[in-house]
Amino acid sequence: MKKLLLAFLFLALNCHAQKKLDLKIEETVREGKKLYKSEMASWYGTDLFLEQYKNRENVGGYFSYSEDNVSKCIFFSKDEKPTVIGTIVFDETFDTKTAQFNLIERSFTKDENDLYAIRAKALNLMKTDTIFKFYQNTNPNLIPIISNGEKKVYVLTGPSNTGVVIYGNDYLITFDENNNLINRKSIHANIIPVNYGEQKDIILSAMHSHLPSTGELITPTDICTTMLYEKFAGWESVMVMSQEYVSIWNCKKDELSVMTRKAFDKISKK
Repeated sequence: MKKLLLAFLFLALNCHAQKKLDLKIEETVREGKKLYKSEMASWYGTDLFLEQYKNRENVGGYFSYSEDNVSKCIFFSKDEKPTVIGTIVFDETFDTKTAQFNLIERSFTKDENDLYAIRAKALNLMKTDTIFKFYQNTNPNLIPIISNGEKKVYVLTGPSNTGVVIYGNDYLITFDENNNLINRKSIHANIIPVNYGEQKDIILSAMHSHLPSTGELITPTDICTTMLYEKFAGWESVMVMSQEYVSIWNCKKDELSVMTRKAFDKISKK
């Protein structure tokens, strides 16, 4: 009877751990795809806006966000109290031909005002806080997000040269409901450039490793970066190795699978 109870307890603990892992995986994928949608809207929205808007000296900046099934990229003025000077709305295809575009000047919505505020505070923080590092031939990309009562800004490092994908040198800055800074932290401990260039037909997969400080799973920023560049690089998959798990991102299906490091090493040996 005692052995039966112990076996039942062991099974229950395993089920609980698996459920917790599944929820973490689901949350990570959802956050990563949210970041991807924001960056895609910024990529294509910038091109469309600069084609039409001629008064470049009036542009104070831009940011993007998702709302229902659409993604919006908005540009704001340099005024002390900025206004929206351009709005580009994309559906899930991000087809520039079907994007809704207008240059009607308007005020920020409440959510846009908060997104602007935390973005501005994150930008100022990056100018003074030594935790943030900057490298040649790269640009920091700020992604403000308000979701489920949480306010945060992700900072990704984007390459200024073609033929390279940059993982790492990314940060998460969190704010309270009044847009006051709560915390800032590095997500990866270093910068990880991955070259593809003319070798994209040869290198079908990319891989990097995580230190315990980064976490045991692929990060939302990893997913976002992978989705942005996977088609250019011609990758079929991206793997992230940690002490406990191996995260495998399927670039064809944009799906994540996770296995234990022990199981992965066993398969690799065979």
